[in-house]
Amino acid sequence: MATLGLTDAERESIARFEQEVINPSMTALVMLDFWADWCAPCKQLSPILEKLAAEYADKGVKLAKIDIEQDKMIAAQFRIQSIPTVYAIYRGQPVADLTNYRTEAQLKKALDQLLEKLKIEPEGAVPQAEIEPLIAMGEQVLSEGDGARAVSIFQQILDMAPDNADAIGGFARSLIAAGQWDEARTLLDGLSDDQKKKPEIARALAALEVASVPAIDTGPLEARLAANPDDHEARFELAAAQMASGDRDAAADALLELIRRDREWSDNAARKRFLQLLEAQGLEDPWSSAQRRRLSALLFT
Repeated sequence: MATLGLTDAERESIARFEQEVINPSMTALVMLDFWADWCAPCKQLSPILEKLAAEYADKGVKLAKIDIEQDKMIAAQFRIQSIPTVYAIYRGQPVADLTNYRTEAQLKKALDQLLEKLKIEPEGAVPQAEIEPLIAMGEQVLSEGDGARAVSIFQQILDMAPDNADAIGGFARSLIAAGQWDEARTLLDGLSDDQKKKPEIARALAALEVASVPAIDTGPLEARLAANPDDHEARFELAAAQMASGDRDAAADALLELIRRDREWSDNAARKRFLQLLEAQGLEDPWSSAQRRRLSALLFT
């Protein structure tokens, strides 16, 4: 902002704005709250914003407040016509209008989306650009079947970025691949509900569910199916055993055959287990994509 011809009070207002809003926004997401002491809705919203600022501080979120009576020029620059008005500022520019979000849940959702979209990292965090190659290395080692080495790699990544969902999910799947199911379950059980909804974590949860099926002799199940191809329970149990043993192709074939014979059997159990198998493999994996096409062809023909 130009300062030529401004009063001392206006210069102070600009300096304060740069210090409290512009400068922090270079590395953090600033919730900029325009308020006034006489505004009752402002007083209702303020505790929510303060709570979220504290909760999201380690995720790169800060709160700044502009009293429109004290900083009239700043309010005029933003063309504030009603309060409370709340903007999200990043790198000196408004990136979202948060004014219509008045509940904690609504604001949380908006903040989560902004943090994900803008790739904002907490102050002092290891840059994502440094983490991604290490995660790719861990995934490569895991895909080659070396669970123990993958555990070591992902543990090192978590030491650098303990909240990284890709690293948490990869570490859990590495533990599963290394046969450390209890450790994987303890890790995943300790996560918040919000974390468990992330695709990377959901994949690990599905992988643990698939791997937790005990190994059994499939001979009796195969004999039951040979005697009665419509023994759906036997086919379902056979698919589970094949999944646990790592024979994903045979498991997929068995589940698709069950769906073909009776897609609604046991409350769509076969379809649910089939989708769980794909999630454990990774929904973006080429194998999973091919299996999804097989399922679609079966359901819509």
